[in-house]
Amino acid sequence: MDTLPLAVTGDDAGPLTPAQLRELYSLMVAVRHLDTSAIAWQRQGIIPGYAPELGQEAAQVGSGYAVDTTRDFVFPTYREMGVARTMGVDMVGYMSTHKATWHGGLYDPVESRLAPIQAVVAGSVLHAVGWAHGQTLEQKDGVALTYFGDGASSQGDVHEAMNFAAVMKAPVVFFVQNNGWAISVPTDRQVAGGSVAARAAGYGMPALQIDGNDVVAVVEATRRAFGHARSGNGPVLIEAMTYRRGPHSTSDDPGRYRSLDEERDGAGADPLERLKQRLLADGAADEAFFADALAAAKAEEEQIRTGIQALGSRPGTEMFDLVFQETTPALQAQAANWREESEHV
Repeated sequence: MDTLPLAVTGDDAGPLTPAQLRELYSLMVAVRHLDTSAIAWQRQGIIPGYAPELGQEAAQVGSGYAVDTTRDFVFPTYREMGVARTMGVDMVGYMSTHKATWHGGLYDPVESRLAPIQAVVAGSVLHAVGWAHGQTLEQKDGVALTYFGDGASSQGDVHEAMNFAAVMKAPVVFFVQNNGWAISVPTDRQVAGGSVAARAAGYGMPALQIDGNDVVAVVEATRRAFGHARSGNGPVLIEAMTYRRGPHSTSDDPGRYRSLDEERDGAGADPLERLKQRLLADGAADEAFFADALAAAKAEEEQIRTGIQALGSRPGTEMFDLVFQETTPALQAQAANWREESEHV
């Protein structure tokens, strides 16, 4: 499905260069290695929980690669580690949420252009539309990129966000990672009609349904969508068709709702192997490059793990200090009770 009429223009109009393709591969290797390591960290007790993204590296790296961090803003869910890494977010600060050290991450959202991690299903889409509408009111050219899954597409928040964005022509790119499963429910039992992208017509917005395992296709589609929204034409919906190769979270057992054979049959081409074969066929990389990319990913993971283990507890008073700009009597009373019970003051 492709109902987006606008072609890419400007600096992003040309095909990706060999250097950019190698950069994308290095990013996907770093993301995969960090992702699989995070699962091990949870098993080892380093972090209490994590939402894996094995198989979704192309969708996340490709879309994050299209972001202009000087003017755009990204609104993630709890599964966009790959987007954060692609945007250059401090990964120790990002992973602090998964360690339960700080809700939303210890990184700077304003500087990084990545909003705090959103655990409320479909909550990020509303924030994105609000920010994007602000860009329109201030006559700026930033675009909001917001993520959600096929399961979250059934939430009422998504309807409200898309309707408002379309009516107000807010510059938003709604990026759906359709990974085949709404936790334990397959897409065909979750999404009426089988396509989230088809719903865009009901809001009068264009849509793209793309191969979410092809990082080049993801970059190109996201750039097209950004160009459309940045030109004042309103929102775009992208549905990246991919597959969640692992569990919904580290507390999930996918063996309860699908077999290993079903997982192998449904997963499709591995995003990393797909790009590797393209690089080899084009003569753009050799085995030494792939070995170096993996070595760099392993070294980075070790550095991040060390940083996470060094994180200490945050001051308990932050529960009350950072709620409102101006405190309230009720909040002050709660803070006083907390101090009396926990600090005995």
